[in-house]
Amino acid sequence: YLTVALAIIEALSMAIGFGNQGYLEGGLNFTNAVIVVTSMTAGASFLMWLGEQITEKGVGNGISIILLINIVSKIPSDLKTLFDKYVFGKTIAKGGLAAIIIIAILVAMVVFIVVLSAGERRIPVQYAKKVQGRKMVGGQSTNIPLKVNTAGVIPVIFAGSLLSFPIVIAQFANVQPASGAGTTIVQKLLKVCNQNAWFNVSNIHEFKYTLGMVAYIVLVIFFAYFYTSITFNPIEVANNMKKAGGFIPGIRPGKPTTDYLNKVLKYIIFIGAVGLTIICIIPIIISGVFNANISFGGTSLIIIVGVVIETLKKIESMMLVRHYKGFLND
Repeated sequence: YLTVALAIIEALSMAIGFGNQGYLEGGLNFTNAVIVVTSMTAGASFLMWLGEQITEKGVGNGISIILLINIVSKIPSDLKTLFDKYVFGKTIAKGGLAAIIIIAILVAMVVFIVVLSAGERRIPVQYAKKVQGRKMVGGQSTNIPLKVNTAGVIPVIFAGSLLSFPIVIAQFANVQPASGAGTTIVQKLLKVCNQNAWFNVSNIHEFKYTLGMVAYIVLVIFFAYFYTSITFNPIEVANNMKKAGGFIPGIRPGKPTTDYLNKVLKYIIFIGAVGLTIICIIPIIISGVFNANISFGGTSLIIIVGVVIETLKKIESMMLVRHYKGFLND
């Protein structure tokens, strides 16, 4: 029900946006608004149901797979746009160099995302030996895996949504991001929140709106720490280790263990947040500096790589359960 309610609100805001931009025949009226809201809400509900069916009867997370298909479907047109602009119609040397650069950037970003997603810090844990009956048990060694990118793509989505929220709200008042003479301070602030206005080097007076990138980076780092603090509780982990007779070599159980986990966690979260920021900022810089109008960016690549890795792990586990030889190496 919450999904349907959010879909109705989003569809209503898009209907108002369509009406303000003249996309609705006859303008924004009750009939057009009902048609837009009903069709988009029904579509969202159907996709939600379809995702649940894929999750129950297929492989992997259904919603993630649907999202992956939507993103991948746009890649060919985006690549065509890049190649039409920088490769086709150029000399062999310039076109070949541009093609190599485009492919190299994409491959490098995918590799970086894979490393960021798979990277983890393993905290060694030793369990003390104890006597149970006539047997000596315990003395095992294990580890606590702390992923570098614990929050995944969540910080990027939250940061982008928070920046775009004022623009969506402004559509209700028919206020658009703008700059120059005759514009209000509200329109200029909205343009700061608009990622398409960042790194516009063609007009030096427009470059100041790149200030919004600073807020974007701060939000990504903030949500990375915030999300991890919710999903991982060092105090609870330290207490559970102490109850089970476990300890980190060189660290006393209890509060010292909690402090140590907090220290390590803050360090690796910062690395993960910086990595996420780099991945998301590079496509924005390329779009702004080279005026390359592409729809997919760092967020899309993170989702693609994450869903593919998750699906492969799911297939691997299903193969092992059925006693087939797996194809992924630990």
